[in-house]
Amino acid sequence: MKLSDLATKLGLELKDLRAKIKKSGFELSPKARVIDDETADLLLDEFKSKKAPKADAKKGKAEPRVEAKKEEEIVEVEKEADVAEIYDEIIAQEQEREIIKSQRKKTAGRDVKEVKKEFNPEDVVKKVDKIQIADHISVKEFAEKTGIKIAKIIGELMKNGILANINQIIDFETAQIIADDLGIKIERIRTAGAAADILSGDISNLIKEDDVSQLKIRPPVVCVMGHVDHGKTRLLDSIRNTHVIDSESGGITQHIGAYQVTKKNRLITFLDTPGHEAFTEMRARGAKVTDIAILVVAADEGVKPQTIEAINHAKEAKVSIIVALSKIDKPDANIERVKGQLAENGLTPEDWGGDTIFVPVSALSGQGIDDLLDMVLLTADMANLKANPNREAVCTVIEAHLDHSLGPIATVLVNTGTLKVGDNVVCGGSYGRVKIMKDYIGKNITEAPPSTPVLIAGIGRTPKSGDVLQVMKDEKTARIKAMEISNLTETSINTLGMSALNQLISNVKSDKVLKIVIKADTKGSVEAIKNSLEKIKDEEVALKIIHGTVGKITKSDIMMASASKGIVIGFHTDFDSPIVAKIAEQEHVEVKNYKIIYNIIEDIKKILSGLLQAEVREVLLGKATVQAIFFHKRNETIAGLKITDGKLQNKSKLKVVRGKDENGNDKIIGEGMIDSLKRVAEPVHEINAGNDCGIKFKGDVELKEGDVLEAYTKEETHRTIF
Repeated sequence: MKLSDLATKLGLELKDLRAKIKKSGFELSPKARVIDDETADLLLDEFKSKKAPKADAKKGKAEPRVEAKKEEEIVEVEKEADVAEIYDEIIAQEQEREIIKSQRKKTAGRDVKEVKKEFNPEDVVKKVDKIQIADHISVKEFAEKTGIKIAKIIGELMKNGILANINQIIDFETAQIIADDLGIKIERIRTAGAAADILSGDISNLIKEDDVSQLKIRPPVVCVMGHVDHGKTRLLDSIRNTHVIDSESGGITQHIGAYQVTKKNRLITFLDTPGHEAFTEMRARGAKVTDIAILVVAADEGVKPQTIEAINHAKEAKVSIIVALSKIDKPDANIERVKGQLAENGLTPEDWGGDTIFVPVSALSGQGIDDLLDMVLLTADMANLKANPNREAVCTVIEAHLDHSLGPIATVLVNTGTLKVGDNVVCGGSYGRVKIMKDYIGKNITEAPPSTPVLIAGIGRTPKSGDVLQVMKDEKTARIKAMEISNLTETSINTLGMSALNQLISNVKSDKVLKIVIKADTKGSVEAIKNSLEKIKDEEVALKIIHGTVGKITKSDIMMASASKGIVIGFHTDFDSPIVAKIAEQEHVEVKNYKIIYNIIEDIKKILSGLLQAEVREVLLGKATVQAIFFHKRNETIAGLKITDGKLQNKSKLKVVRGKDENGNDKIIGEGMIDSLKRVAEPVHEINAGNDCGIKFKGDVELKEGDVLEAYTKEETHRTIF
């Protein structure tokens, strides 16, 4: 009901009615023109009951002319009030429509309650318990989804130090804080991963979870690594109780295989990375997706060069290492000797005071196999491996090839989520739909939970090992994302024209760590280079020797440096073959050969110096005194100066000094710059001391006569490591 209508019924003026309403204990905002019907009925009953006796006492005594005059005044007031109310209602409706369109019908015409500091149920139109939002959302949309009035949300944002309007965009984390304060649970709507992350194989952002309650324990992914012929395949054969060696060429695993075994009603996923040097790149890819690395070392042969490579790959991938000492049933097996060799390479056994698990095993007799699996499960429990199965899948390609009947097929490992038949996926620069999915024994399945290796078909092109496969909501989204990745790939190729060293510096500037692979002619040379490089220290940058051994530079060394974004240093050695040199060029790996250790140290210092942040310092150019002010407008001043020291240059920065501070030092009251420098009427670039000049000053302070202006410039000094 309109307040003017209520005032007419009660025979009161608007201001008197407002006063009576407030006096009666009802809430009424100063700008309110309407009141709800229920409150109006209560007021009518209350005021009529109080006014009835007075009306009876004065009944018949009122003069006709007075009554007529009152009626005319009431009609006039009502007309004026109606005009004001019409405009107020139009404005209120426009504001309400702009603020929250979906709630206009529920709130129009109602009195707005005063916003209280604590949460008030009246701030809610229709509150929901749980909503889903994307990475970013506007305040207006957040209000619509939650059912909370816009004023309350803006108030909560202000409490958290954020000044926002209805169109302000807030991120998910901010929305989550506000939702927690309002007692609402929110979930993130998953969007397609960034093209750069998918292209680079970085899945850390793709698998990140906001709600830890959704995480479930997943099987560990285990990578079996080691020297050729040390029994890796035989060990896997014993674990999974199948025989695959007879079907392999030369007893060496030709492709990365993936298998699952059950131990204590728990699954363990195994990846078999090849042992031959020609497959070093695949070994690096295998270590990248694993949680635990089983390093197979023959107890009779001990540590070999490929064993050291496997150790360095696992350490660089930051995975836990379990050592399986194989062939312990041979007569010449010497476990203690092997432990000593591994301790020299950073793997100290637990019984020697270290933290590396050693398990003696025999693939022929099965001795130690159960203990090895128990240690895998124990290590997995310590790592607390979890993933969210109730989301779109993110997978990593283990290997892929072109099948004559199925087309491009890929073995993928599900990192998080559940991969299903029929899912639209993007992988590298191609997209498709999962048409066929098989498990490790060739059985057709419809879905694969986290840590499950599966063979899939339906991708447009054959992907590469290490490519990220992500499920998209529909084919259109997958196609757009694939095009985005393809364009980014072309851009990356175009930028590869820079030298390998420049790319190296560009790649390592983010983490300030230079990673080095060392190959030398003798073990003594390797140790000497290591010791010399370890003496190069700086608080801002560092170097890390990821691999160092004797011999020629091989493809394995190149691939290790490529995977780590590092550099290869050769000392009195060369490439293993011309093919290795071409691989280094293709992988854009900087390979430098030396004959003097001193030159190695100097070049490494130069590279590290290029990673240092330049020091910026101020250089005083000169001083001038303000002689006259000719014009001032906002932040611009035209002034006449007398240069007392040094020189002034056009576009140089200025400090404005006015008087002294309490310690007797120059008091700087603001800064600015010379926008224009003139001598008489001629623009000049520079004026020396002893001359008069005019300037157009731009700055945050108004100049006054007598102010001293200090002109300065900033210079960058590149630091060097000594």
